[in-house]
Parts: sequence; structure tokens; C-alpha cells
Amino acid sequence: MTDQAVGTGDVRLSVPSAAADHFLGRTRELKELCADIERAGLDTLSGRKAPRARVLLIAGRPGSGRTALAEELARKVGGRYPDGVLRARLSEPDGTPVPVERTARDLLAALDVRAPAGAAEDDLTEALRAALAERRMLLLLDDAPGAEQVDALLPDAPDCLVVAVSGGPLTGIADVRPCTLGGMDTKSAVELLARHTGSVRITVDPRSAESLAEICQGHPATLTLAGGWLAARPQAAVSDLAKRLHTYADESTPLARVLRLVHDQLPGQAARILRLLSQAPAGAVDPHTASALAGCSVSTARTTLDELATLGLLRAVDSPLPEYDVPGCLHPLLRSLAESQDRPAELQLARARLLERDVRLLQSCRAITETDSPGVREKLGALPSALRFPNPQAAAEWLRVRRPALLAAARLAVADGELDTLARRLMSQLVRAMVAHFGTQAAAPDLYGVHGLVLDVAERRGLPREQAAALLNLGDVDAQTGRTREALARYRAALDAARAANDPYATGRAMESVGGAYQELADYDRAADWFGRALAERLARDERAQAARLYGRIATAHTYAGRYGEALRNWRAAVAGYRKDGDVAAQARALSELARVQEYAGRPEESLRTCREAIDWARRAEDARLQAALQLRLADTLDRLGDPAAALLHRAAAERMLGEEAQEDGASQDQAASACEIRSTSDED
Repeated sequence: MTDQAVGTGDVRLSVPSAAADHFLGRTRELKELCADIERAGLDTLSGRKAPRARVLLIAGRPGSGRTALAEELARKVGGRYPDGVLRARLSEPDGTPVPVERTARDLLAALDVRAPAGAAEDDLTEALRAALAERRMLLLLDDAPGAEQVDALLPDAPDCLVVAVSGGPLTGIADVRPCTLGGMDTKSAVELLARHTGSVRITVDPRSAESLAEICQGHPATLTLAGGWLAARPQAAVSDLAKRLHTYADESTPLARVLRLVHDQLPGQAARILRLLSQAPAGAVDPHTASALAGCSVSTARTTLDELATLGLLRAVDSPLPEYDVPGCLHPLLRSLAESQDRPAELQLARARLLERDVRLLQSCRAITETDSPGVREKLGALPSALRFPNPQAAAEWLRVRRPALLAAARLAVADGELDTLARRLMSQLVRAMVAHFGTQAAAPDLYGVHGLVLDVAERRGLPREQAAALLNLGDVDAQTGRTREALARYRAALDAARAANDPYATGRAMESVGGAYQELADYDRAADWFGRALAERLARDERAQAARLYGRIATAHTYAGRYGEALRNWRAAVAGYRKDGDVAAQARALSELARVQEYAGRPEESLRTCREAIDWARRAEDARLQAALQLRLADTLDRLGDPAAALLHRAAAERMLGEEAQEDGASQDQAASACEIRSTSDED
């Protein structure tokens, strides 16, 4: 099946595509699955409306063709689901279940639905069900490890269909229609071999072909490897392969026997690369991954990957980059081969080389966005050509495609625990590259997970400074998404870590953040107290601009609490601080807030004088918007003082300022558009 993908990584959204001619056999199973879609469910038979989507289960061992059958079913019935086919893989290549929270978030992203960073699993699954409620979609859940994961993702939409692929039953999910796969029928198995070997060798010795199909137990993955081996040896007869397989009778399964035979007859370097691909994060392989794991050139790795794909050992991925996927049924076998034939130190060195390569690629990916700096240009020029990107667009595309593998690499490195220094460097460069190309807000969900990994490493290695930084970053995301109490707990823990690290910046930052959390919780006394503690830290280090800003935060807390006298005193201190620091714009804004509080306190005349002073400073700062806002405040104050004529003049002045600024903004936009037009017609571009 050829997909028109709209997502990346383990989750994809596609629309129904034209029929593919590669699917073989399974005619009876396919017919039964199609009939199950039409068959009335238990709810319908009992007279109730179906509350959830229909669930079809395709069960079988890895390599039995269960995913291919699910894809063929999706192609066959996809036209009934106009909103497309949504795919997700629920297990890592090594069999580890993917957390439901991650799958739900990726599914929401494929549907173009934004979810808050750090949101709980229940919130994400509820958002997913809400997003699917008004859609008619087919949801294909591959490699489901159990019923719990599938159940959490089921849409409350009877018009949707869920096709789950698993190794066993989904006990606990009501009205599941199971289809259990064994081997392919002999005719289809022989035809699959013929696609690789050509018809001649099958025609001249049909009994050997049938015998080989029986040895492979009709499993498509095993037959594909056997066909690939024969295709690479045009002079070998089908019976030769069957005889050779008898020497590997000690292997546990036919797939393991054929894989071992294929592996043993590969050239030494190709066999080593194949084994080391079991170390590739998320089973996603590109030439750089293979090159780093094996310590060979990128061109050699690319050639070897193409050869392995021809043999059926890898699957080429439809991607803007040269990418391959290690079949899930081969992953544990390749890992076992690597552990038996490569020393543990060699495997760890391969993982270290891969992390180092990822770090360097991420550095290059970020640096291409900063080419205005001569130092950055010099560093880019010193990199090998294989690690350089031609332009920022190519770097952003690489980062988008490789994002799932890079995040998986960070998770695996942290879980491994032996390469923490490289893991920290990888996470640092990953955060910087994602912010540079995607922006902080767009990358926030991924960054939240990375900061959590940084915290794990910092706690394990006893690094309080990094622990404080990670806790502050996590707390900021919690605060931005409305989880204020969780943010408060993070900030307090960050404060303890910052004090342990004797880091004055992090200590002051944590104190201020604690104050901000209390202010959000409407505990203004504690907010003012913590802002005061942070202020003391800034004053002790003679940081005048930061101290002035904190005076303003203290004043705001007192204003919310109705303590206008304290608020006025602190705003005056803020004004004095900005004046000493020479920050005219900040001084104007502080005077504006001082005037506001004076009005709250019932001192309109004082507010009038302060407002006029603020207008004067705003004029010096050339801040037209602030001038207009202050003119409107003056007008309101004059209205209350019984001078409507003067109020009218100030309102007119404010409208004039805002109108002039709008004209200037429009002219700037016209100039920018003209510049873009001129640039777009340049032949050099």
C-alpha cells in the first residue's frame, strides 16, 4: 500500500490510496474481516446504540504478515472513512510498550490538535476522543502489547473503526472481532518466493519450493528472507537453500534459522553493520546511523543499507531522507546475534559513536540558523561535508524527520545510565536545535519530556545545578499550562537544588518563580514575601535592573491584596531603580503603573500628575502605544474630576497616535512585501 503520509515517526495520518499489487494470500481472512465490519455488534443486537468504535483484532506472531493484512484491509475499506487512516505503533522495536500518553499526544499532533505540554494521560486520551468524535476515521494500532493500551485510545465514535494488531487476544475489550493468523497457504507462499527468485527456478523444481515454504511455515517474513537469499545467488537452486537450512536446526524458529544463514553468508563488514542496527533507536536507520554504529564512511553505510534492503533485512521508508526501518520481527534476533558475537564494550562504543554523531549533527543543524556570526560560519566550515546542511530548510527537514529517533536516542541513553555525559550533551543540543527551528511553543511537548530526562540524569549523578535548571524549566511549562500547584512544587525543589549548588542566579530565579506561583494562587502575602527574598538576592549582587523589576512585582502583589500604600512605596522604588539604570522605557511603564495605583487609592490629582510625567518619559522612549494608553487614562481621570472637555482632547490625541502607528505598521508591511517581491524575482535566489 502506498501512503500519502501527513505525519512522521510512529504515528501517521494518510488518505486512502490506489491498490497495490504486492499483497498475497489471506483471501479468506480478508473476507472475514470485511464481513465483521458489516456484522451487527452486541449493542445493536440488544437494541442499544453502539457507544464506541468497532474493534477488529488481527492476532499473530511477528513476521506472520499481520501488519500487511491490516494495511490491505485499510486500503480495501479506507474509502468508507473520508477523514483518513490514522496509524500508531504501540510497542518499541524491542517490545517495550509505548506510554499511552506519548501515543495519544502523537495522534493529536497528526490530527493538528494542540495538546498542552506535560498534560496527564487521562487529559490527552479525553482530548483524543473529543477530536475523533466528529470524524469518520480508521484507526490502525500496530504491535499492541495488550488490551489496556488499545482501550485507552478507543474513540467514543461508532462511525470510526479500530483495527488492532497484536500477538494475542485483547481480553477486556467488549465485542472484539478476532482474526488469528497462521502461515500462508502453500500456493501463496510459493508465489511469494517466485517474486524474488523468478518463476524459472520454481517451475523446474516445484516440490523443493513447496518444501521450502513448509520449512518456513508459510510465514511471509521468513519467506522474504529466503527469497532475498536466492535472488542474490542466481545460480543456486531452491533445494540448495532447503539443505543449508538443515545445518541451523538448533535455532528456535524458522525465521531465526533463515536469518542466521543470511547473516553468516554476508561479507564481514555488512554482517557487523546488520548486527549493530539492533542498537538503532526506535529501529529507524539512516546512513549516518549505520556509519556511526559501525565506524565506517557514510557512503559505505548507504551502499550496505541498500544491499540489506534488497535482501529483505530492512524496509525502505517513504521519506525525504534515505531512511530504513528494521522489521520488528528481526529486531530481537539481531540483538541476540550482536550480544553473542560482539563484546559488550564494542556495543557500548557503537552506542557512544552514535550519540556523538547525533550531537554533531544537531550542532550543525542549529548553527545553520546563525550564519550571520563569523565564528559560527568558521565552525560550520570546519565540519566534514557529510555533517553540513546546505541551508536552514534542509536542516529543519532533517530535524523533523529524525525527531522520533533523536528523542528515542535520548530516552535510551538515559535508561542505559552508562553514557550520561554524552546523553547530557545530546539533550542540550536537541533542545537548542528544536527551539531554533520550531520555536519554544511548538516544541514545548517534546522539550517537557527532554527536561524530565535531564532531571533523571542530574538526580542520578548528583548534579544539583542541572537539577535546578531542569526543575525550573519543567515548572515554567507547568505554570504556563495552568498546573500552578505542580509548578510550585517544582520551583521549591529547584530552590533546594540551587542552594545545594550554591548557584545565586538559580536561587534568585527559583525564589521569584515561587512568588509568581503564589500570586497565581491568589496568596498575595506569600507572593510578596518571596518576591522580597528574591529582591534581597538581587540587591546583594547590585543587580539594579532586576531589583527594579522585582520592586514592581512586589507592588503588583500588594495591589492585588488591596494594600495600596505598600504598592505605591514599591512602585516609587521601581521608578527610582529604572532611573538610576537609565532605562527610560521601563521608567515610563513603572510611572504608568504608579498612576494606576494612585487612582485605585483614591488620589486622582496625584494620579493625574504622575500620568503626565509618565507621558513625558514615554515620549522620550518613543513608545507611541504607551503614550496613547496614558492619554486614555488621563481622559478617564479627567472625566471623574469633572473636566469632560479636557478628557475629550486627550482621547482625540490617543486616537491620533494609534492611527499614525497603524499607518506606519502598514507602510512597514508594504515595504516588507515589496522587498519579498523583488527578492522572489531574483535569478540568483
